[in-house]
Order: sequence, then C-alpha cells, then structure tokens
Amino acid sequence: MSSTLTVFIVDDHPVMANATKTILEQVEGVRVMGTASSGAACLELVAKYRPELVFLDYHLPDQFGSSVAKQLKELYKDIHIVIFTGVDVADIYNHLLEIGVSGIISKESGESAILNMVHCIMNGCTMVPLSYFSKMRLVTGLPAQEAVLTNDEVRIMSLLVKGATHEQIAQEIYVSKRSVDNYLKKIYDKMGVKTKVQALEQFVQSKYYTEANRGE
Repeated sequence: MSSTLTVFIVDDHPVMANATKTILEQVEGVRVMGTASSGAACLELVAKYRPELVFLDYHLPDQFGSSVAKQLKELYKDIHIVIFTGVDVADIYNHLLEIGVSGIISKESGESAILNMVHCIMNGCTMVPLSYFSKMRLVTGLPAQEAVLTNDEVRIMSLLVKGATHEQIAQEIYVSKRSVDNYLKKIYDKMGVKTKVQALEQFVQSKYYTEANRGE
C-alpha cells in the first residue's frame, strides 16, 4: 500500500456520505477521492480513479453492496472494501468474507470506530465487532451446490428481491399468503438457509437472478 491511502465512499444518503468523508479526511495519509450514490456509479468511478479503499454501503438503490463488492474484487484483486451497513449482516458474514471484503462496520459506529478501521487497514489488519467475532467461523470445504428452483420459486424470489411483501406476492401469483409462506419455507430448505437475508443473498448470486433480469 502506498504512503497515501486513496479512498472512495459509496452511499445513497448524501448526509451520511459527506459525514464519512469529513471523518476520513481527518486521517493523516488518507485522501478521499470522491463519492457515489449507486452500485453502477461506484463501478464506473472506481474504474476511473482506482482508489485503494472503498467504503461501501450495503443497501444501494440499484443492487446489494455485496454484489458490488464481488464485482470490484473480481476486477481489482488488491482493492480494500469496507461494508458500511445500517442493518445486521451477521447472517451473511461468511459470505462477505468469501467475497474478500477487508472489514464490516455499522453506520451506528462512532467516529473513533471508523477511524480505527482505517488505521487497521493501513497497517494490514482489520477490525471486527465483538458481536460478530463471537460467532465467526472459518470457511472451509467446497462451495455448496446451487439450489434447483422451479419457475414459480424463481418468480417468488425475484419479487422478494424487489421488496414485495408476502401479501403482494400472493396477489401477483394468485395464491394465498399461506401458500407463499409454504413456498418460501421450501425455498429456504432447498438453499440450506434460515433467514430472508441469507436467501436473498444466495438468490442474487445465482444463475436464476441473472436470467430473470435478462428477461425483463
């Protein structure tokens, strides 16, 4: 890593992006190169400016931060990515580690925690919240096989990704809400997950999500 750490901030909330920028500019040896408000803009501007560290919001208007992180790591192997989130991502912590992020920090963290994260990365380390650390495990073995979903299950998951409620999905596919609940239980069992967050993460990384988007 160079003597000056170049940083880019990706957050769709201008106040949060500017506040993070102000905090990071306090660190000696850090140069904030700019901000972006979407995944697409992030990919475009990172290609242009090639920062060494990206502070990346998990929930962006056009895609999950984890999806953006995966694309960045595939394009720029040595880039550091800190997932900056306002939601609990404990359920997908291992998935984020597999992608290769350098850190995960809550948006509720104080200024000192953000500064400590940057200092850790500058020194080749990372900082892990104790609540995550106590649940951590090493990822070993071969990756699990992708679950096989029916057309109806793919449609349900696609609607769920778009933010539809169980009631809205029921209306869309002409079944009862109870049937939707049963569908989702079966999908979760196929995927080997227990929560909605885990299911959404696995689905957006699957061939089904890519094919569904291509068909729109």
